[in-house]
Amino acid sequence: MLLLFWRIRYLGTENVPSSGPVLILGNHQSYLDPPIIGAGLDRQLCYVARDTLFNNRFFAWLIDSINVMPIKRGTADIGAMKMIIEKLNSGEAVVLFPEATRSCDGNIAEIKPGFGLLAKRSRATVVPAIIDGAFEAWPRHKHLPGLGSINVQYGKPIQPDHVRALSNEEFAAEITTILRQMQSQLRSSLGKPPFPPAKTDKAIANTPPTI
Repeated sequence: MLLLFWRIRYLGTENVPSSGPVLILGNHQSYLDPPIIGAGLDRQLCYVARDTLFNNRFFAWLIDSINVMPIKRGTADIGAMKMIIEKLNSGEAVVLFPEATRSCDGNIAEIKPGFGLLAKRSRATVVPAIIDGAFEAWPRHKHLPGLGSINVQYGKPIQPDHVRALSNEEFAAEITTILRQMQSQLRSSLGKPPFPPAKTDKAIANTPPTI
């Protein structure tokens, strides 16, 4: 159904392991991100969304259709974090948007250190992912999405041993750098200019990742 409204291209799908625990960390541009980021893969993915979205009929229908776990935004939801680790330990693939909220300007905010802990405790392979075009299609100040082209690129997998060798702060800094480099290179290859520099860092301290 997504292809009826947006021209979507997937790059680097071979970088996502077909089995075993995988933690996909993607940038967050719009409400379109969760269904789009996984539609080009052959394996089922699990997602995390703030629990208040389940109060909206449309979003409740949308997130129920893509295997979503609710999480309390603005709190350290230990139960949800344990659930994510259990999913990964059982060999599933989980998608997180570690900026914690949708971008206001298209830029990627700095990732917070807590996401390294999830990867370490599960020994999951980490795959960075970039979505480009969803911000233009549905920026957060718009009530409804528009048409357009969207590109999704999966980066080179980061193996568990490498993740475990890093501190949580080092892991967060590395993922931030990788995502920003991927975004810059992808937009350049598409003939797009970079987003204007962010005035402030949009990351939210100690906020769990959500849709």
